[in-house]
Amino acid sequence: MARTDQTASPSTALPEPTENDFATRLAVAIGRINRRIRPTRDGISHGLVSALGSVVRVGEIRPGDLARLEAVAAPTMTRLVADLEARGLVTRKPDPTDGRSFFVVATDAGIDAIRRARFERAERVAALLDGLPPEQLAAVKAAIDGLETVSQSAV
Repeated sequence: MARTDQTASPSTALPEPTENDFATRLAVAIGRINRRIRPTRDGISHGLVSALGSVVRVGEIRPGDLARLEAVAAPTMTRLVADLEARGLVTRKPDPTDGRSFFVVATDAGIDAIRRARFERAERVAALLDGLPPEQLAAVKAAIDGLETVSQSAV
């Protein structure tokens, strides 16, 4: 039996990112920063913080809509919502127009948890930025509006 080569041909291979590739450098930096600021005192994972933050920001929301907003699969969101609910951070509210559906709503404990998590993450980011020269800090501040816009856009 003949063996076929499973490697990609040069014409179909992805290009190697270069050290000067802006998008690559930004992705690596965001990933590293995110890993350094991720832990919270009450053990809420990054995924839970993100989902809870969306529920707090948007208000009552269907799990499917939350999954789309968080860019995760529906089964993943089902697990996240169940975990948040078990921790008392969200509750379910029946959908008055569809008896099979429900809304996810943040509890007071959930709102407090997201405030604490955001504060802790902000403290970690501030500590990381503390040693930057003024011109680099100004550049980071100038990029925030664009980064917020990108973070909320669909891929």
